[in-house]
Amino acid sequence: MINNDDFAKRLQKVIDYYAESASSFSDKIGVQRSSISHILSGRNKPSLDFVLKILTSYPEVELYWLLNGKGEFPSQPNKVPIPPEKVTELPMLQKNDSGDKSIDKIVIFYKDGTFKEFIKG
Repeated sequence: MINNDDFAKRLQKVIDYYAESASSFSDKIGVQRSSISHILSGRNKPSLDFVLKILTSYPEVELYWLLNGKGEFPSQPNKVPIPPEKVTELPMLQKNDSGDKSIDKIVIFYKDGTFKEFIKG
């Protein structure tokens, strides 16, 4: 049986990790905004369809972690794939003038000792 409070905390962790608002998160997974609000408040339990939409939209989320808190999130810590269509929007990932080099990965180190790795998708 899923503990609603714990599920809501893990869902909030996913939303925070991707720096999403509840509204933008609901748009990305294709559910009504009220669904997120009701689940986060504990009013409703998540449906199987809701869980599957999260797993489809956010592959770094593991099923057993989301449902039971067992496992890791993200499944590949600190690696955030950049969709190919976004690569051209990042001037630092475009080829240099000589055309013989391109960037595959960028690592950002934060003052608190953590880091985030962006890989070319």
